[in-house]
Amino acid sequence: MKLLIVDDEKLIRDVIKTYAETENFEALEAENGLEALDVLKKEKVDLIILDIMMPKMDGMTFLEEIKKTKNIPVIILSARNEEYDKLRGFDLGTDDYLTKPFSPKELIARIKAILKRTGKMTPNSYEYKGLKIDYPGHSVYIDSKEIKLTLKEYELLCYFVLNENIALSREQLLNKIWGYDFYGDDRTIDTHVKMLRNNLGPYRNIIQTVRGVGYKFVVENEK
Repeated sequence: MKLLIVDDEKLIRDVIKTYAETENFEALEAENGLEALDVLKKEKVDLIILDIMMPKMDGMTFLEEIKKTKNIPVIILSARNEEYDKLRGFDLGTDDYLTKPFSPKELIARIKAILKRTGKMTPNSYEYKGLKIDYPGHSVYIDSKEIKLTLKEYELLCYFVLNENIALSREQLLNKIWGYDFYGDDRTIDTHVKMLRNNLGPYRNIIQTVRGVGYKFVVENEK
């Protein structure tokens, strides 16, 4: 899998590249949007990590340009934390938005989650102890017995699994599962998470509540 890191700060590029290569990603670099466009003419890239404030061509202009012709997942990584920037980024087609300073491990987790969601790293199944998700069959099993989930419960579970160890806000979950035009509130998420936990029985605690944020999918590492 090939990543393109677009940032005018060499230190940032070096940190991301080091962590990416330890996860067997190939990392390409560009200092600004113009350089990044040149890279994309020569290389096939699976995901772009993009800064906003850069010389020659800023991140938003670059994002607007590539989305005209390419469908490459993009994570914006920026020191700007304004709601306007986030909304504009999502309007232009970014897949995620992470603010600096950032955790390189969290960034790698988000990269993997997006690549899985876009089908670039999608497995046929997920298994943890007696819990199994059969993605092609759209089925969930506990100790070899299929459990019945509603469509939204199944989508929530899959989204949690794809974002393992990442704290997901209720707003994120509403947007990803119900869509941006859904007018429900946080209680919609809480109700569905409660029902999903009940259906998971002995595995209910893998969906943890993150106080003040939302929820996180966490499993114990098997030794």
